[in-house]
Amino acid sequence: MTERLIFDNEHDFLAKLKELVRGGVHPKCIDIRAPHAVHEVEDILASRPSRVRVFALIGGLLGAFTGYAFTAFTVIDWPLVSGGKPMVAIPPFTVIAFELMVLFGALSAFLGFAIESRMPAIRTIVSDDTVTDDFEIYVQRKG
Repeated sequence: MTERLIFDNEHDFLAKLKELVRGGVHPKCIDIRAPHAVHEVEDILASRPSRVRVFALIGGLLGAFTGYAFTAFTVIDWPLVSGGKPMVAIPPFTVIAFELMVLFGALSAFLGFAIESRMPAIRTIVSDDTVTDDFEIYVQRKG
């Protein structure tokens, strides 16, 4: 059962939202719609931090590893011995590793954003709801 609460102003909307959370309604059971961004809602509902940065970190580390591995295996496969220098040297390979770290980090951050925000969900784009200037709270109650 979903309860719909409609408010004309932001002050009453925030007061009722605080009252619901203090009254024991879990933040995951509350859905809100507002005509503009209300930043106080994030503090009231205490949402968890985004996991996009974990995607970016893993992608960056994988990119750096790939950059070093790619250049090292390339040099081992096609050796070019010059003046007694080491075949697998870290400093010249760092440029390629850095570039692949940035590339993989950016691509995985975008992928993480798309996954976390459920971007391709067409059913949430197409809606029968009308657009109004009201502040709305939808509370899903059990029973």
